[in-house]
Amino acid sequence: MDTYLDIILFLAGFLIVAVAASRLSLYFLKVKLPIITGLLVIGIIAGPFVLKLIPGESLSQLNFINDISLSFIAFAAGAELYLAELKGRMKSIKWMTFSQLFFTFVLSSIVIFYFSERIPFMSGFTNGVKIAISLLIGVIFVARSPVSAIAIINEMRAKGPFVKTAIGVTVVKDVIVIILFTVCFAIADALISNIPIDFILIVILIGELLLSFFLGWLLGKLMNFVLGLNMGTGMKAFALITLGYLSFFLAHQLHHYSELWLGFHIYIEPLLICILASFYVVNYGNYRREFNKIIERVVPKIYILFFTLTGAALSLDSFVEAFSIAIIFFFIRLISMAIGAYVGGRLAGDPKSYNKISWTPYVTQAGVALGLVSIVSQKYPEWGAEFATVLITLIVINQIVGPPLFKWAILKVGESHIKHDILNEKRNKKVYIFGIEGESLALARQLNAADVQVTMVTRDRNKSMHEYDGVKVVQMKNFGLEEMKRNGADKADSFVLFYQDEESLEICELAYEHFGTRHLVVRLNNRKFMKRFNELGALIVEPASMLINLMDHLVRSPIATSIILGMDENQDTVDVEMQNQDFHGMSLRELQMPGDIIILATKRNESPIISTGYTRLRMGDVLTLVGSRESLEKVELKFGHKNEADFSRLKGMQMNLLTKQRSSKEDDSF
Repeated sequence: MDTYLDIILFLAGFLIVAVAASRLSLYFLKVKLPIITGLLVIGIIAGPFVLKLIPGESLSQLNFINDISLSFIAFAAGAELYLAELKGRMKSIKWMTFSQLFFTFVLSSIVIFYFSERIPFMSGFTNGVKIAISLLIGVIFVARSPVSAIAIINEMRAKGPFVKTAIGVTVVKDVIVIILFTVCFAIADALISNIPIDFILIVILIGELLLSFFLGWLLGKLMNFVLGLNMGTGMKAFALITLGYLSFFLAHQLHHYSELWLGFHIYIEPLLICILASFYVVNYGNYRREFNKIIERVVPKIYILFFTLTGAALSLDSFVEAFSIAIIFFFIRLISMAIGAYVGGRLAGDPKSYNKISWTPYVTQAGVALGLVSIVSQKYPEWGAEFATVLITLIVINQIVGPPLFKWAILKVGESHIKHDILNEKRNKKVYIFGIEGESLALARQLNAADVQVTMVTRDRNKSMHEYDGVKVVQMKNFGLEEMKRNGADKADSFVLFYQDEESLEICELAYEHFGTRHLVVRLNNRKFMKRFNELGALIVEPASMLINLMDHLVRSPIATSIILGMDENQDTVDVEMQNQDFHGMSLRELQMPGDIIILATKRNESPIISTGYTRLRMGDVLTLVGSRESLEKVELKFGHKNEADFSRLKGMQMNLLTKQRSSKEDDSF
């Protein structure tokens, strides 16, 4: 009873530290360091070697947090291995993966064994133990961080063959490295325990792998069943966490009781089981999107727990010595990785410009590597603490050095779209609003807040001299061709007109004939002009009927209308043109998209089409999407750039503003 009470108290104290760490780690972003590094550092400070907020005796009692965390880290890694998105660069991914796997693992293991007497926690052991530790370190060197890679790609808005190969290799390697770790862990256990490596051991090893594959398939089926149950997302997430923990519990129990029952240890790798289960759900299950939604929600919280606890367990007694060894390990890993990447690129036939820097995306390490370190250190406590200190220090160094290297490589190959997209956004969001009044000013301020370049146009000199909360105002004496060009209106993507119909019509005709302005938005006063505006392709807002129509839609379909009008300030609506050849022919239901994205409409050849989950995408299709801004950025990165016609929501914004203006006037009348 006392033991359970101790666990509850230790857990409560640790959760308080973890909550604090989740906030404090954000400050590391300001000094260009990853949040993961912040969590590790805060864990060290809060741990038994500094402030002792996390007592040393609590670490063994909190091992179950490691198991839960590792299972979900494996789920997240397996979820990235979505086969439908890896086609097109499979040749490069294949050669790069196996070349790096071979050279990084083999070369680094040999070099570490050669220098083993100079490594404190390896010196003094027999050659068999040194070989075992060298193999385990070599496997950990291969591990990479899909989460870090995806974060950098999103930040750089990177797209192209180099980036696609990088993310494909990263994800595939994390699956293969778990299999390799399972094999090496069994061999290492035999070498350390002085068990002869013979035919029987090989049979046992193959049997363990086959059992792990079977259990991974079985867990995947069970997870798919849980995802199909009629219960809330929170309950499903809890069920998946429980299943992940049970896979580790089963592995521990089987390892313990197999010795009692069979006379030898049976080791099944729970990381491999979880990663295979996740792979099954994503590629062959029926609830891929819901599973990804749960992963997106749970994994950030799991990382806080895992990295904080890992930092707390880091021994500072040998930190200075570990740092010097970690630097040597860093260069051993870097050189072997560079050789493997170059050879793999040559075998795949990649361009020479890629091959010279093809190693840069794979430097960063995080969750899976730390998970493997944790497993080894728990299995061999006599030298595991020093082993973990050196390897975690190495991982922190890789976390600091890796992201800048990957960013540099993306810029080097020209697959970053940061500058390009900024230029596009400035060009695509250049709006001229004709007429200064309450409603047009409100619209201008809202567009300005959305980073749209707004210029307000007036003929009144006095109005043009006033300040309007940072909104640019120009005076045009007339709306002739030369005057409009002189003020840059010919380069605008959108005109919004608040003048009387006759004047607005003249401006629309001028824009239609001479400028080719993409969007003309007109506030209509008299319906007799509607046909002429329609002929010019103008978007018409009619105040007389707008409020009634809006209220009608809010009554009949409040959720859809709220989404379109952008009532949730955290959501946005964009049109994205499908420019990625790899998705040509894929059905909408096969797309791997964030869970909060909704496809409102699909347009093909300027005509809307009825979309279902089985609608197959074609190059040039325009998808109208709604979701959080962060998720929309990810989808734009997948499909291509934001459509130049991304002012489809302009009319909705104006309707919303006009409604608010009208409502405020009516309130004042009371």
